[in-house]
Amino acid sequence: MRIISYNVNGIRAAIKRGFIDWLKTEPADVVCIQEVKAHKADIDLAAIESAGYRPYFFLAQKKGYSGVGIFSKIEPNNVEYGHGREQSDFEGRVLRTDFKDVTLINAYFPSGTTGEVRQSYKYIWLDEFLDYLNELKKTRKKLIVCGDYNIAHKEIDIHNPVSNKKTSGFLPEEKAWFDKFLKNGFTDGFRHLNKNPDQYTWWSVMRPSTRLENKGWRIDYINVTNNLADQIRAVKIFPEVKHSDHCPVFLDIKL
Repeated sequence: MRIISYNVNGIRAAIKRGFIDWLKTEPADVVCIQEVKAHKADIDLAAIESAGYRPYFFLAQKKGYSGVGIFSKIEPNNVEYGHGREQSDFEGRVLRTDFKDVTLINAYFPSGTTGEVRQSYKYIWLDEFLDYLNELKKTRKKLIVCGDYNIAHKEIDIHNPVSNKKTSGFLPEEKAWFDKFLKNGFTDGFRHLNKNPDQYTWWSVMRPSTRLENKGWRIDYINVTNNLADQIRAVKIFPEVKHSDHCPVFLDIKL
């Protein structure tokens, strides 16, 4: 199964920038998108289906905000919308699909960049999400957890770790949660095969030159339970794909 995770930063804007044409190149069997920023009636479903994908969405109740989607060429056995946490589900943050004995979860982690209130909620969300994953593992042993985590895990995952040590997305508490997440039986899919520096998935739009200069953050992931790690065949980041301030993350796994 070839999987892509991609924060499109607004699907309608991404479509105007050629997202559907890119989708028609069949970049993966399953494409997981975050930050849809639309209600279903505003999305060109026919265009997605014309690219050969069956779309599933879990969208925020607030218009133009958050939301996740999964486009799949393989029909899942089961789809679950949300993960039973009221605030998170109101914001459309978690979408689950089961493919036989493998569960793929697409998640859009909260950002804390707007201030203390959202940063505090981010910590609550992180703990609730890990509890959800640990409970799910009791019955679903093979998990793939992709999405925009809004956390750069290590210094290698951010171009300027020193100046960002007090910035949301690279705070000690966030990195400690990521450590705990991995210790709970997960593998960083990209780092399992690629240990190279300067591998980023997001660049600030406040300074457009940062993408050209590759001064970014790696905050988008496709992570797997440890029992799937050795089945990962290839990983890649596509900075040349530019429908968003993020870029797609790719993982090929033998299932």
